[in-house]
Amino acid sequence: MDLGIKGKWALVCGASKGLGLGCAQALAAEGVNVVLVARGAATLDAAVSALRAAAPGVSVLGVAADITAAEGRAAALSVAGGPGKAFDILINNAGGPPPGDFRSWDRDDWIQALDANMLTPIELIKALVDGMAQRGFGRIINITSGAVKAPIGILGLSNGARSGLTGFVAGTARSPLAAQGVTINNLLPGAFETDRLKTTLAGAASKSGQPLEAVMESRRSTIPAKRFGQPQEFGAICAFLCSVHAGYMTGQNVLADGGAYPGTF
Repeated sequence: MDLGIKGKWALVCGASKGLGLGCAQALAAEGVNVVLVARGAATLDAAVSALRAAAPGVSVLGVAADITAAEGRAAALSVAGGPGKAFDILINNAGGPPPGDFRSWDRDDWIQALDANMLTPIELIKALVDGMAQRGFGRIINITSGAVKAPIGILGLSNGARSGLTGFVAGTARSPLAAQGVTINNLLPGAFETDRLKTTLAGAASKSGQPLEAVMESRRSTIPAKRFGQPQEFGAICAFLCSVHAGYMTGQNVLADGGAYPGTF
């Protein structure tokens, strides 16, 4: 299927590895020019080089910056696909805040979580959405979490911040933007094989005294698919939501979790 987005420009946040990189790879494979943003310069450079080799027909640029800081956003947005161009696709993505007990979190912890997982995506949407509307095409995907639908107790910071973004999108996506060719959707990952999952499970193993593999197998057993997801298949879903074929989908929370969420809705 031709997704109809060849030649578009995409800004992909948190794109040096994991789900962000999976999205960047899928978009580049469809002929989309991508700008990858991440804080770690070395990992980012490696990702950019690999993607250029894999997709020689597209432009692949890297911006080493903290997207949660105003100067980081300015650096990323100034690329804008080159002089006189602008982004057609925005993939909002940031690492989740640490797990813990809400009793131990202070105001600074909450502000940091909100900055990364709610306010930064909103700032980027605000910066790009009107240009998208003027050109008659825009796709915004916010990578949030399956915890938005089924909150996880120890992830209170993430539950709160990402749910705030979800509420914002629910209203904004249904504004006049929907009639101007701009869609805004949230993509909710479950357990995917990423560094984030490995770190979380390693922490659980250390706390329980169990071997890491035993903890991983226990987690897999709770998923109807009996496996963890792969960043590449997450990226494929993202690319479809960015396509011309998904123009009638907006304001949705698309859950990719191997069937782990047990609800009907």
